[in-house]
Amino acid sequence: MQSLKLSHLMLRQFIKFGLVGTLGFFADSFALYGFMNFLGLNLYTGRVASYLVAATTTWALNRAYTFSDLKHKGGNKKKQWGKFLLVNLVGGGVNYGVYALLVSVYALFASFPVLAIAIGSIAGLFFNFFLSSKIVFGKSSHIQEPS
Repeated sequence: MQSLKLSHLMLRQFIKFGLVGTLGFFADSFALYGFMNFLGLNLYTGRVASYLVAATTTWALNRAYTFSDLKHKGGNKKKQWGKFLLVNLVGGGVNYGVYALLVSVYALFASFPVLAIAIGSIAGLFFNFFLSSKIVFGKSSHIQEPS
């Protein structure tokens, strides 16, 4: 029974993480186009900068919404943000690698990089959820049962 409750809670967290990731996708996309159009960055350097915008956005939202039931409120926010960026480099690397491959190989994705961002984001989602839920916001033993 306990494992069923834990599985249900993790499924809810994964869904919330996905919703937050969707908002991160929009932050990433808008930032990329802004960096390219207003700062003159290219598809690659612009994406590195836009990823930092998206990662900061998703860290804050995941802290407040997705993992609000974990015992993390007393931690140092700067350290947690840094840990979030660090562990999400795995998913971010997958995300960026898929993105870079698509925009460099296919003209469609180079013309519409938002499509490559979407595919890269989905590819990195699973890595980021696992690492964030276990390392950044607490271990599974810290999950509190829903009230």
